[in-house]
Amino acid sequence: MNTADRVVQELPWKWRAQGMIFLVGGLGFMFDAWDVTLNGFLIPLVSDEWDLTKTQGAWVGTANLIGMAVGAFVWGGIADSIGRKRAFSATLLMFSVFSVAGALAPDIVTFCVFRFLAGLGLGGCIPVDYALVGEFTPAKVRGRVLTAMDIWWPVGATLCGVVSTALQPNWRAMLVVMVLPALLLFWVRLSVPESPMYLVRRGRDAEARAVIDKLVARTGATVEPWELPPPERMPRLSAATMVSQLKDLWRYSARITSVSWALFLTVFLLYYGALTWLPTILKTQGYGNYAAFMVTTLMTAVGIVGVVVSAWLVDAIGRKWVIGLSGPLSALAMVVFALQLDIPSAAKLWIGVFGFVIELTIPALYAYVSELYPTRLRASGFGWSSTISRIGAGFVPLIFGLLLWPYFGLPVTFLIIGILATLAAVWMAVAAPETKGRELDELRDPITQPTAP
Repeated sequence: MNTADRVVQELPWKWRAQGMIFLVGGLGFMFDAWDVTLNGFLIPLVSDEWDLTKTQGAWVGTANLIGMAVGAFVWGGIADSIGRKRAFSATLLMFSVFSVAGALAPDIVTFCVFRFLAGLGLGGCIPVDYALVGEFTPAKVRGRVLTAMDIWWPVGATLCGVVSTALQPNWRAMLVVMVLPALLLFWVRLSVPESPMYLVRRGRDAEARAVIDKLVARTGATVEPWELPPPERMPRLSAATMVSQLKDLWRYSARITSVSWALFLTVFLLYYGALTWLPTILKTQGYGNYAAFMVTTLMTAVGIVGVVVSAWLVDAIGRKWVIGLSGPLSALAMVVFALQLDIPSAAKLWIGVFGFVIELTIPALYAYVSELYPTRLRASGFGWSSTISRIGAGFVPLIFGLLLWPYFGLPVTFLIIGILATLAAVWMAVAAPETKGRELDELRDPITQPTAP
C-alpha cells in the first residue's frame, strides 16, 4: 500500500496548496538576505558615527554572522525536535525584537550584542524554511522549487540596498524599517501547517492525516489508499540531542556531510566577503555613500536573474554541474573585478557578472544539501552546514579587513577563496551523489549502501 510520504511527494504542484508554503517560507528567507546585506551598509555608517577603526567596524558584520551561525545550528536541531511550525515562527519574532533593540543601541558594544542576538533568531530561518518547503513539495519539481526559493535572497538584498540608499546616513531607521514587515510575516506564519512528514515520524497520526487530506483536496488529486508508516523515536531537545544529531550526520555519511560543509564554507566565504565589504571597498576607491550603495544594489538585483536561470539549470543538467561550474567562475569574476577596480565601467560590469553567477551557485547548493539527508536529519543537516558557513563567514569581516586585503590585496584575496571553492567542487564531484529526480528518504549512503546502476 502507498505511504503518506509518497502521497505528499507525488501530488501535483498547485499555488493554492504547496505554493502558499513556498511564499511564506520565501518571505522569511528574504529577511535573512535583507539583514545580512545590511551589514555592508551599516559598517561605514556606524564607523562614521562612533569614529571606529576598520577592525572595530568589522565587528558589526562579525557579531551578526556569528549569531546566525549559532542560530542555524540551534534552530535546525530545534526544528527536528519540536517541529518546523513552532521554529518557523519563533525565529522571525526573535530577529524582530533584537533588531529594534539594535536601533536603540547607545554604543558599539551594545549594538554588536543586539546584532548577535538578532542573527541568532534569523539564522534559523534558512534551515527551517528549506526543511518545511522541501517536505511539502512534490519530488518531480522539488529541485526547481527549492532552487527558486533563493530568488527571495536577491529580492531581499535588493530591497535592502534601495531602502538603505534612500535612508542613508540614518542607520537606525534602516533597522526599524526592516522589522515592520517582518512582524507582519510572523503573524502570517502562525497559520502555516506543520510538515506532514514530520508529524508522521512523531506518531501524530491524526494531525498528519488532516494535513495530508487537506493538501490532497487543495491540489485536486486522486490518490490510492495510503497508510502511515510507524513513527520514529524522536529524542527530547537537549544539548546531548544536539551533539547526537551532529554524530548522526557523520554516521549517516561522512562523505556527504564533509561535502556539504566544504561547499557551504567556501561559497559563502566568497559571497559574504564580497557583500560585506563591497560598499567599503568602493568608498575607499573614492565613491560616495550613494554611489557605493547603488553599485552594491546592482550586484544583488542582477542576482534575481541568476536565480531564475539556476532554477531551470538544476533540473536540466543537475545540481552538481551547476554548483561545480558556477562556484569557481564567480570567484574568477571577483578576481577580475579587483584587477580592474581603477576602471569604473569595467569594475561595475564584473560586479554584475559576479552577482549573476554566484546566484547560479547558491540556490543550487541550498536545494542540493537539503536533499542529501533523510527527514529525521534534514533540518539539522542543513542547519549544521549553514552553521559552518556562517562561522567561517562570520570572521570574514575581520580576516578580510584586517589581514587579507591590507597584506595581499584584493585580487589575491579573491583568488585564494576561489581555489578553496574549486577544491570543494572537486570533492563534491567524487564524494556525493546527484539528487536530481530522486525522492526524499530514498537516497543511500554512496559508500555503505550503493544503489544499483
